[in-house]
Amino acid sequence: MITIRSLWQADRAEWQRLWTAYLEFYETSVAPEVYETAFQRLLGNDSQDFHGALAELDGKPVGLVHYLFHRHLWKIENVCYLQDLYADPDVRGQGVGRKLIEHVYAQADAADCPSVYWLTQDFNAEARKLYDRIGVHTPFIRYNRG
Repeated sequence: MITIRSLWQADRAEWQRLWTAYLEFYETSVAPEVYETAFQRLLGNDSQDFHGALAELDGKPVGLVHYLFHRHLWKIENVCYLQDLYADPDVRGQGVGRKLIEHVYAQADAADCPSVYWLTQDFNAEARKLYDRIGVHTPFIRYNRG
């Protein structure tokens, strides 16, 4: 059975394992101090800071999600950015990703924040199958500072 719950201080090692695997999937890494800062932000109580949850299968952490509520100039209410979503490879296809996204949807609804959005890379074909079922693909193209 898959359960979704908020992060706890005691989750640090498993959270770092999962987030490291997520970063490696996207062929990137962060410095050790970023792990510490990120985890503290996830555990903080600032409503404008990040939130996180773990997916557990039979009591073992197998996935994570990070999300952030922020203001938007086109809307009165906040919007929710789902920044990171990851499931261990051996549990993919079992509903972990869907349950994590649904958790974010529920948190957004509870915060009177109807808009949830996320990004993925075009090569992430397996995840995009799920995203196409539970979200709407938009025509926006992202640019970063050069």
